[in-house]
Amino acid sequence: MSRWFLFTLCALLGLAMLVCGLLMPAHLRAIDDTVLSVAGRGSPSIVDEGLTLVKEQQLGAAEMCLEVARQQHLAGTRKLGLAVGNLAMEQPELLRWGGAAPLLDRLFGTNDDAATAGTKPITDFLVRDSSRAKVLEFLSTSRQASVQALLGCRLLTNTVIFSPSPSASGQALDTAVSLCGLLLEQGRLGFSPAIAEMAAEANAGKGSQPLEQLLLDLMSLGQRFNWDQLVVFVSQIESPQTLRVLADRVRNAGKQLPLLFATVRLSGEPAAVGNYLMRYSKTGFNDLAQSARLGAGALKAMVAGEKRPHPAPFWNRLTQYTPFAQFATVAVDYSWRMPWLALGLKWLLYFSGGFWIAAAGHFMRRPISPLEAPLQVRGFHLAREVLFAFGFLLVVLLLSEPFLAQQSQRAILPFRLRLSLATLTAPMGKSGPHTLNMNDQLYSLLTLLLFFVLQGLIYTACMIKLAEIRRQRVVARVKLKLLENEENLFDAGLYLGFVGTIICLILVSFRIITLSLMAAYSSTSFGIIFVAVLKIFNVRPLRRRLLLEAEANSAETAAPVTTSGLAASS
Repeated sequence: MSRWFLFTLCALLGLAMLVCGLLMPAHLRAIDDTVLSVAGRGSPSIVDEGLTLVKEQQLGAAEMCLEVARQQHLAGTRKLGLAVGNLAMEQPELLRWGGAAPLLDRLFGTNDDAATAGTKPITDFLVRDSSRAKVLEFLSTSRQASVQALLGCRLLTNTVIFSPSPSASGQALDTAVSLCGLLLEQGRLGFSPAIAEMAAEANAGKGSQPLEQLLLDLMSLGQRFNWDQLVVFVSQIESPQTLRVLADRVRNAGKQLPLLFATVRLSGEPAAVGNYLMRYSKTGFNDLAQSARLGAGALKAMVAGEKRPHPAPFWNRLTQYTPFAQFATVAVDYSWRMPWLALGLKWLLYFSGGFWIAAAGHFMRRPISPLEAPLQVRGFHLAREVLFAFGFLLVVLLLSEPFLAQQSQRAILPFRLRLSLATLTAPMGKSGPHTLNMNDQLYSLLTLLLFFVLQGLIYTACMIKLAEIRRQRVVARVKLKLLENEENLFDAGLYLGFVGTIICLILVSFRIITLSLMAAYSSTSFGIIFVAVLKIFNVRPLRRRLLLEAEANSAETAAPVTTSGLAASS
């Protein structure tokens, strides 16, 4: 009866630990919707941000937020639409540039071209000869050193990306300089010292490519935003690297451009948004839309951790019951405020669940017979239960962790370099051998790690068995027989290695996964290595010692028999 009671108690503890671990909404590569909901509670929404922009008379930026609100069918969209429409009717002069721009009004007045500038990208307006000439003339009188250093780059003839300004096709460089100069003059760029340093290095002959890349990024933004939208977008960017990342994402945004604009503004962390979109180039915009619906707090929590949102249907079903609901409230709060602590606690719960389940199995074993009593060594069942708990933790993580083996979506920033005619006309060599892409490499590395961990667990189990045999209260001859009886256990690494390789090759043959042959055969390789180390460095020395002990015991037993026989004959 006590055995059944202990079995029931340990099984219930193990299941309770497992359920609590599953209810902990902390993951390695994902963030639960429940955590995002808590993080976004009470934080500003895209509609709130749009209304703030309306109050600041930034009509163009508010229109971007309105477009996102309509696409996502957000609550308050009608209110924001009325506010934007009223602002446009009450202050029609804002339509000229998309917002208040006294400097541009002073430069261009209210001529026909300027009157419609707010309805088109600012680059389309500045690329005109008359507009560009007025801007360059104005910037030439600027007292800012960074602006003057930038204008000095128009005299460069060894440019890399743009054609030199004095050349017949130098309008692009002049337009980029004009756009950047206007932003510098109005103090809209938070990394103006970096621009001044790049311009100084270019003028000193140290290379103009970093500055030209920055100008190209600004041009890309200017081709898609009006003046007000461009000012709002770049005013939060703090480094040229962040500008380059966001400009690349803007070029690839397509219809998601308003969403990118709104999330950069709402989060206030353009670098985090850009890095997230670079890491998740395929699903990033959908993830941004999903988190932005919940508010700025949810958006910040997602991009800061660079984790994809993940629905939690199991979590939602279990939290409808009172005992789990109380635990869930604390678990969500910890997963939001201290995610790594929550993740560690989750793994500890999984480990504890495996330990108690193994303990339940131990109590279900039949009682030990008197014949096997000398083979029992106290404490070793705890070592086996701990080992089972590690294996249980590994299996549960593989089955429950979302996006663990997700294919890599990381985008690579393009490298732009104008090549000479000799390079362009040089014959192209044949493409090299097929190489694995990032996704294949990820699968291969995960497979290698999995096989290594499994072989390590089997090796540890064999070492525990060796230590147990060494401490059993039987003679050396019996221990040798027990070692022979465990040969199948000692060869388990080889069996697992062969099975792993066969399974991998089958999955590759049916194109279920893509792996390199190295990853497939690594299972057998690890099995051979671990079994060889076990038998050569652990089993062989123990067997040698037991053989010597058995021979010594045989000699001691034979000596008294011989002595007694001689005495009897005499």
